[in-house]
Amino acid sequence: MNKLIIDAAKKNIFFMIVTKDTKYSITHENTKVNFEKMIILINDFLKSKNLYLGDVSIIYVNRGPGSFAGIRNSLSTIKAIHLTMKIDYYCYSFKDFQGEEKIKYENIPNLCDKFGVKKNLINPIYIS
Repeated sequence: MNKLIIDAAKKNIFFMIVTKDTKYSITHENTKVNFEKMIILINDFLKSKNLYLGDVSIIYVNRGPGSFAGIRNSLSTIKAIHLTMKIDYYCYSFKDFQGEEKIKYENIPNLCDKFGVKKNLINPIYIS
């Protein structure tokens, strides 16, 4: 089961793929150009690890708080993936994990289970 974690709410766009045996991550500059080609960045990242979007079983995407443009574009991309490829997703916020110390991205799937983050629910948190 391969899990894709996406965070475009912060200073950089962050991707992590967690496989059964290992984890890989990459960051990109948080720019309008990169937002517009987010699906290309995701596909390029997966291909660099000999994976394809069809190899991903579930996606975790940060819903904020953070950059309006980053959150909007990442959620739109994930919703499109869900609609076309039927890959389920979880929209998490680090605020969902109150009481946890030093949260690592690779632990997001377990934390979503632990804290009951709902599947396929989008509820963005933008910084005003």
